Amino acid sequence: MTDATITLSDPQEVLLLFGSQDRFLRKVRDAVGLDVTLRGDEIRLHGSDDQIKRGLQVFAEMRGIVERRGELNDDELAGILGRTNGHKPPASEAAPADTEDALPRLDKVKRVGPRTPGQAEYVQCVRANELVFCVGPAGSGKTYLAVAMAVNALRLEQVKKIVLVRPAVEAGEKLGFLPGDLLAKVNPFLRPLLDALHDMLDYEQVKRYMERDVIEIVPLAFMRGRTLNQTFIILDEAQNTTVTQMKMFLTRMGQGSRIVVTGDTTQSDLPPTMASGLMDAIRRLERIEGVGTVHLTGRDIVRHRLVKEIVKAYDDDAAANSHRRKKG
Repeated sequence: MTDATITLSDPQEVLLLFGSQDRFLRKVRDAVGLDVTLRGDEIRLHGSDDQIKRGLQVFAEMRGIVERRGELNDDELAGILGRTNGHKPPASEAAPADTEDALPRLDKVKRVGPRTPGQAEYVQCVRANELVFCVGPAGSGKTYLAVAMAVNALRLEQVKKIVLVRPAVEAGEKLGFLPGDLLAKVNPFLRPLLDALHDMLDYEQVKRYMERDVIEIVPLAFMRGRTLNQTFIILDEAQNTTVTQMKMFLTRMGQGSRIVVTGDTTQSDLPPTMASGLMDAIRRLERIEGVGTVHLTGRDIVRHRLVKEIVKAYDDDAAANSHRRKKG
């Protein structure tokens, strides 16, 4: 029996290599037959010469994926273990050919993935950063892909909870006059997020996760005073946040959490004299490491073909009006 040592440069790497509740570590131990222990910043391997050789190969490939993408998933680990065992993993375990971009749904065969280069950039940006701002027109997939990424992170146990947030700007003082309890009052403002969720999970799954507080859909005002750890948080329609609200929201981020902020700057419901928290935050934060910004365009619209034409018509008209004002 022999030993080998792998020295880690970053404590965070241990969490990524071992997986939540050490599930990756258990799979490596079972597949290779190694005894693996962690001492400080060192992973120590104990086993036969062949086991040590395979173990070092497995961890080298795992570290390579973590360094490239900042994360490792179950499909990728299954592929690594299959290769080091000298055979290809079963089809159900093998990583799909398009694993860099495709987003598996939780319990369905059909996959969600980017359909334009801009959307592919968006997906990669979310994978590479802890905080991402995505600005784009209606129908460009801002919210849908963010929800898909959140569901996938939950499936892979990278987070323990999903929180979907939306400002209820139009409600304001009128909220109390709407019929029903609080959930009924805010439901129209949160409905688009719920629709995206139901498109990826069946009704019973969504209901079960919401009852267990694994998935939470809340108005922005309800975020004050909270700290969310190991949570995938999405703020939709962020162009309707004020600077103060955006600061409040972003500072809810806890350890192990990710935030995606989406919005369409052409559809703000704020008073004309009030600054948008979305654009203000992008200006202040986009140079910070770990913060990414993606700008989608009309070329990324994937709804009905008329949506792209409608957006273009309004944009052209706005541009023409702006040109006339400058000339006048």
